[in-house]
Amino acid sequence: MKKINLITLLITTIVFSQQKKINQPSFSTKGKTITVYTTTGDSDIKLTKTDELSFKELNQPLETQTCVFVNPNKKFQTFIGIGGAITDASAEVYAKLSDEAQKEFLQAYFSKQNGIGYSLIRTNMNSCDFGSDSYTYIEEGDKELKTFNIEHDRRFKLPLIKKALNLIGKDATFYFSPWSPPAFMKSNNSMLKGGKLLTEYKQSWANYYVKYIQELQKEGIPVWGLTIQNEPMAVQTWESCIYTAEDERDFLKKYLGPTLKKAGFGDKKITVWDHNRDLMVQRASTILDDPEASKYVWGLGFHWYETWSGGAQMFDNVAKVKEMYPSVNLMFTEGCVEKFNAERYNFWGNAERYGKSMINDFNNGTVAWTDWNILLDENGGPNHVKNFCFAPVHADLKSGKLIFTPSFYVIGHFSKFIEKGAKRIATSASRSQIISTSFLNPDGKMVTVVLNQSDEKVLYNICIGNTAAEVTIQPKSIQTLIY
Repeated sequence: MKKINLITLLITTIVFSQQKKINQPSFSTKGKTITVYTTTGDSDIKLTKTDELSFKELNQPLETQTCVFVNPNKKFQTFIGIGGAITDASAEVYAKLSDEAQKEFLQAYFSKQNGIGYSLIRTNMNSCDFGSDSYTYIEEGDKELKTFNIEHDRRFKLPLIKKALNLIGKDATFYFSPWSPPAFMKSNNSMLKGGKLLTEYKQSWANYYVKYIQELQKEGIPVWGLTIQNEPMAVQTWESCIYTAEDERDFLKKYLGPTLKKAGFGDKKITVWDHNRDLMVQRASTILDDPEASKYVWGLGFHWYETWSGGAQMFDNVAKVKEMYPSVNLMFTEGCVEKFNAERYNFWGNAERYGKSMINDFNNGTVAWTDWNILLDENGGPNHVKNFCFAPVHADLKSGKLIFTPSFYVIGHFSKFIEKGAKRIATSASRSQIISTSFLNPDGKMVTVVLNQSDEKVLYNICIGNTAAEVTIQPKSIQTLIY
């Protein structure tokens, strides 16, 4: 009798769950209005509400009509967030601003209502190039880490991180990346110019991550995750350290993974690679094909600097990793416009680079997207090796004013409107002049972002099922459609 009741209960549960799934309401455009927000290069239209539109019947688009097709029935990865890096440089510049400018800056980045709603923060463990000096958290030669302390960060970096996290609230995601171990742990006895982690210090270096997490959490900073090494194949004039794919795999499975787990930090999300799209398929194959290493991997991180070779961005490599390893999480961990030039603060091409990358990366399976420095000064620094770059926001420390570049607003077309937990929705354009991506927010609102890469105004239809609305987008513009 008990056996029959158990079977009956099981069948009832399965039927009920299937009915519940079938009865879930599908996305409908009926009665919905599209609110359009636009940013256009060379104009004052910056994240400006520019239109309200209604859906009308359109059963079969013509070849002569430009369309963006959105299929709400096809859902993909779950969105985590968009943000940037709070480096020593960003924190040093922020500390030099007036109270009024500091408040303006924090609201602009981290408020959904008054700004663009960043929810993701990356920072550097030990120094990177963006800061006034090189440093570690221990005295040179301290293999046992007895002198470990993060006092250096308490002056500038930690106060800014805490303020940002406080504004973000429950949706905050915080992770860190090292650029180099201390000099004595490396083959070149320097934090700069590459070198490799010496075998006799691998356990000590793994312990270093644990110490850092412990110290951050004592400060009330919840650590979500970490990357193993920033740009592990680049010998830079600044802080850098080389790991081949096999080096990173073996350090993860023999040292870092087990050490974090033993310390009670097995829940921290470990991201591998953290370098350009060019070699990401090879790195993924080497690490994720090893079951002992892959069990510690949450995701694979990537940057956009593969263009140093003179070629285009390798967006397809992101899709290839997702195709090969569907369960791996993909996260954009760094990108900025290199070679600072104050005359190009308002250059639309810099902003378009962000929009193009974000749309392609999300469409290829990326769950989170991290810009580089959130703030730099009027020289594109400070940077202790003079590697000056652009940030979405600069501070002119002579006048005390903030400079919001077009890149800030383009990022905002995604970060302000896409909510944590949103699902990416199948989206495609019928013409190459425009590219697009869509997300369905947890509250049922659809967010579609459209970038016009051309020098011509484009009239397009946003099409869902047999309904559509006609939208005009100006040349060199980006739009967010909410409906």
